[in-house]
Amino acid sequence: MTHIRSMIDAYPKDPGDIDVARLAECISACFECAQACTACADACLGEDIVADLATCIRTDLDCADICAATGNVLSRRTGVNPATTRALLEACRTACRTCAEECERHADMHDHCQVCAEACRRCEQACADLLTSLA
Repeated sequence: MTHIRSMIDAYPKDPGDIDVARLAECISACFECAQACTACADACLGEDIVADLATCIRTDLDCADICAATGNVLSRRTGVNPATTRALLEACRTACRTCAEECERHADMHDHCQVCAEACRRCEQACADLLTSLA
């Protein structure tokens, strides 16, 4: 069991009708994606053709920020606002899809872009799965 799931299970109130397994997976995917995107942006800055990767860097950093914010909000269970949760999950899903598409354009030349795209796709799916369980 991960610390994420342990913290969800340790919450002193009933989690309600949320699927805690999907919640834990989404939080994990968000934080992992944020790290992968941050590392990918940094790796892009280390490439010789950094100017050609400007859009990728920007997309990575936007996605990292959105994923981190989503993971943080999902981690807070007191006073949950369903509309905010849904909006964040949609935004995160969109950011991850956009970032994955951008990184996939460079994946054949840069391994870090391939790794980042995979993390983004996992997070995109985890957000979609959690959204489905909230509906």
